[in-house]
Amino acid sequence: MIVDLHNHTPLCNHAEGSIEEYIQSAIKAGIKIFGFSDHAPMDFDPKYRMKFSDMQDYEAEVLIAKEKYKKEIQILLGYEVDYLPGHMDKRVLNADVDYLIGSVHFLEGWGFDNPEFIGKWEEQNIDEIWQKYFDTIEDMAKSKLFDIVGHFDLIKVFKFMPKGSIVDMARDALLSIKKADMVLELNVAGYRKKVEEPYPSKDLLEMAFELNIPITFASDAHSPKQINMYEDKIVKLAKEVGYSEVTYFIKHKPYTMAF
Repeated sequence: MIVDLHNHTPLCNHAEGSIEEYIQSAIKAGIKIFGFSDHAPMDFDPKYRMKFSDMQDYEAEVLIAKEKYKKEIQILLGYEVDYLPGHMDKRVLNADVDYLIGSVHFLEGWGFDNPEFIGKWEEQNIDEIWQKYFDTIEDMAKSKLFDIVGHFDLIKVFKFMPKGSIVDMARDALLSIKKADMVLELNVAGYRKKVEEPYPSKDLLEMAFELNIPITFASDAHSPKQINMYEDKIVKLAKEVGYSEVTYFIKHKPYTMAF
């Protein structure tokens, strides 16, 4: 990956490795632009995110590293923010960062991608869960609070697949992403999960390309060793679909780079 904008730190309580270790892995991998976007704090599910009191140290440490390594790699600062109405905080949404990734991890408070709560999948209609998920992504895009859509079809993580057409379910969400001028990340974390494919799938990525929705790349690393994993696969997929440029943000302004 020439650009990699979705990566975490131990502050989220489920990642390991120092900021410098992530950066050194990125430099070794030949990444030119590398972004930290750790799980932003909010007053819900605190076990898997940083505290509000951590924000200042997080931002300061990334900016110190940005200056230290500026001759070797460009470091960007962001947050991954859970789209959860009633729980998003202005301290995060108005933070002085380069970009915000908007992600959906919860449906009516249910952490559908958390193995701790996997049993709830058996209690509901899978097609209805999938449609509710994409409806929530659509609402997130319409909020216009974020620059990047995180792992667009994360709902497939445990491979509970619907009977209906996923493309049809996701169409309105993609149209809203296009209308909001958001960027879709190609996230390799799915290769590390039961579903064993990236977010989004090729079918959804092809629809995004038809709509002229820009992309960026994401390791979604929770340890330095995950940086740039599956780089060959994800770049090949993007090129097969027709993409030749990747987008990144500096102070919320988009820039593109050929890959």
